[in-house]
Amino acid sequence: MNPVSSSRPAWRTLLAAKRPLVLPVAHDALSARLIARAGFEAYSIGGFPLVGARYGLPDIGLVGLGEMIDGMRDIIAASPLPVLVDADHGYGDVKNVTRTVRAHESIGASALFIEDQVAPKRCGHMAGKEVVPTEVMEAKLRAAAAARTNPDTFLMARTDARAAHGLDEALRRGERYIKAGADCLFIEAPENVEELKRIGAAFRGVPQMANMLEGGGRTPILSPQELYDIGFSMIAYPTTLLFRVARAIERGLADLKAGRPAPAAEMVGFDDFKDMVGFADWAAVENRFAKSKPESN
Repeated sequence: MNPVSSSRPAWRTLLAAKRPLVLPVAHDALSARLIARAGFEAYSIGGFPLVGARYGLPDIGLVGLGEMIDGMRDIIAASPLPVLVDADHGYGDVKNVTRTVRAHESIGASALFIEDQVAPKRCGHMAGKEVVPTEVMEAKLRAAAAARTNPDTFLMARTDARAAHGLDEALRRGERYIKAGADCLFIEAPENVEELKRIGAAFRGVPQMANMLEGGGRTPILSPQELYDIGFSMIAYPTTLLFRVARAIERGLADLKAGRPAPAAEMVGFDDFKDMVGFADWAAVENRFAKSKPESN
């Protein structure tokens, strides 16, 4: 069992609180630290924001397991909160899925989801998705469940079948994925409130996640409480932080190019940023050890 993940609350404990679990999605270590400072109970790391922020690439299957683990390791190390991570399609067959689960456990992931897209996969709100046969995904889920070395690791099954084959097929797959060993479901990209309600009602008693992709996603944006009331216990916001940061960088660069001073209201101060990254803690270590007097004989 990973000592870092074992020191965090188990995912099942979070879901037992009987309130919506709001999951801001971190794209780097700083955003993970700020999520914790803001008082959230948990967070998520998504492929779309991590690939975009760390590698400057679209989420269309260009980044492999090792690169994703490198990015996630840095993010998870920066925050004490439990984290749900995007394990893509498991990066291959059942052998690769087994390695994927163990790799994410080793860096402290509390929960992970595996999807049923055909490789190369793409962001769940992009067009052109295809899904593997149901039996292939069932085998991956059985392998993932068996691969866990930490009994608290929470396994989520994601299906993108809504876009490829319609909502009825997505619901059918959801039932089979739970039987195959998934602890919870993530039916990606429903396109209206009625579909959200159907999904929520179809799996009462099974934890489900809704994906609120702000900035142009396919799913209507509802409040966390509205989603909880119709059956979703986890609500993720995969683009909210990343898209705001991207716009802020564009504005900052435009000001620099035009020779304008940075507006004070649009930036943190030097001391504020030092506080955000834990400067005082490291200064305390330095003062305690590096500047301490050696003991006399």
